[in-house]
Amino acid sequence: MFSYYLINKPYGYLTQFHDKEGRPVLKELYKFPRGVYPVGRLDLDSEGLLLLTDDKKLTDFLLNPKNNHEREYYVQIEGAATIEELEPLKHGVVIEKQLTKPAKVKLIEEPPFLWKRNPPVRERKTVPTCWISLTLTEGRNRQVRKMTAATGHPTLRLIRFRILGVTVEGLQPGDVRKITKEELFKPFLQPGEIASQSKKL
Repeated sequence: MFSYYLINKPYGYLTQFHDKEGRPVLKELYKFPRGVYPVGRLDLDSEGLLLLTDDKKLTDFLLNPKNNHEREYYVQIEGAATIEELEPLKHGVVIEKQLTKPAKVKLIEEPPFLWKRNPPVRERKTVPTCWISLTLTEGRNRQVRKMTAATGHPTLRLIRFRILGVTVEGLQPGDVRKITKEELFKPFLQPGEIASQSKKL
């Protein structure tokens, strides 16, 4: 029987269990069973949802770019962006000489469930900020930050809100919740498909 966990990774933590430089790591937040590892990663200065599991078949599925699984991010960006300025993200922007895959993007209000970041985001009284939802199906290095910068709106705060059908809502920084594999796919499948999808993976 495989194990599946969600964790809300706090700002300043590495997405790993050991660090030679002594920086904060995941094992300081929870004692995960042997063989359970993060699926993908979040950078040191990013926050939010991580999935950890010992299910290698599911891990391979989620890390394979051909499967286009969705990751949704809530992003605080510099400046009062308009949807027209963000339109290029829907079609792809060039970062490091390569076009990104089309993304879903929309302007949103600051999430009502949002926790305070420690340390807080640097505020500039003369420069407004706004929030966007950005949904990707690929995971290139620091991709969200590079994409918003390409529109002229640098990322100030980056939170992974959703992976497939599960979200970080209800989890405070450092909180861990055990889930089932079915929960990951349930919003996308009909009732009869959930069991068959689980068997495939």
